[in-house]
Amino acid sequence: MNKITKYSIVGIIVAGCAALAYNAFMPKENDELNQAPKSAGGRQGKTLNVRAVVVEQQLLTDGLSMSGSLVPDEEVSLSFETSGKITDIFFKEGSMVEKGQLLAKINDAPLQAELRRKEAQLRLMQDRVYRAKALLEKEAVSKEAFQEAEANLSALRAEIDGVKAEIAQTELRAPFSGIIGLRQVSVGAYATTQTAVAMLTKRSPLKVEFSVPERYAGTLPDGASLEFTVEGDLTPRQAKVYASDSRVDENTRTFTVRALYDNRDGKLVPGRYANVRLTTQEFASALAVPSEAIVSEMGIDKVYLYKNGKAEPVEITKGLRTDAQVQVLRGLNVGDTVITSGTMQLRAGQAVTVTVK
Repeated sequence: MNKITKYSIVGIIVAGCAALAYNAFMPKENDELNQAPKSAGGRQGKTLNVRAVVVEQQLLTDGLSMSGSLVPDEEVSLSFETSGKITDIFFKEGSMVEKGQLLAKINDAPLQAELRRKEAQLRLMQDRVYRAKALLEKEAVSKEAFQEAEANLSALRAEIDGVKAEIAQTELRAPFSGIIGLRQVSVGAYATTQTAVAMLTKRSPLKVEFSVPERYAGTLPDGASLEFTVEGDLTPRQAKVYASDSRVDENTRTFTVRALYDNRDGKLVPGRYANVRLTTQEFASALAVPSEAIVSEMGIDKVYLYKNGKAEPVEITKGLRTDAQVQVLRGLNVGDTVITSGTMQLRAGQAVTVTVK
């Protein structure tokens, strides 16, 4: 084999190896290049199934849930205005009593005797004034003597009124209509002005007392409605705010509010625990979306709208937030379709199919 033939054979072998290497590597690279655009556009090309809601005007309320207590409209610990031995008790424990009703009595025998004595003097003094007046008309006595008789009569009448007032202090009467509690004294006991006889409670209406955070101070108008339930009875009852405290408690940073419940059936009693739900704000024609529809990025709030089969982001301004919804002050219009699911996977122009709730 000559040298030219040898070089020819080597050249053929090298060319064959080069061809094999080209076929092994170049098609794979070409496939990757051909597939690269598809890979780059895969996220945009994939269609997501999402849920959505149509924006419409609705009633939106802001409320608070808190615990409270039922408080009597009026309540007082009954006691006498003077000291003495109790001679009579006229009430039945746990019964209804009327305003002015006599409940108990202290011994007033000395005062009654004093009253009779002065009333006898009164008749005598009235006769003296009558005679003095008749004599004055005949100029038989001086005007000064007549005026002195009149002054003595007036003083005696004042003394009689004083004795009657002292007798009244021996009588314990109901200051208002209500339910009287258990008595703490018995007939024959010596009572002082510090002795508690019984508790008198007015249970209709009842007050619902509760505390709200300080940020609501001064914003709750009189007449605001609330709903409450009591332990063991889930029946919702309605009450209306009628007053709030004049200042915020520095220790709890809350302020106390009271509402009135008529309690006409008398089923509720003071002291019971109450679960209170208070409406603080109400918007009759608000635009709102579910809270899960809102995406926050870099301090900007936005939602995705469904338009022509694609998701389009829209920046919004939030307002009132409730448990499930957020008020939208700016950025949405009635009739917009807002996507509520899959929001973290969405991008501008993302193809979607929606199911409207």
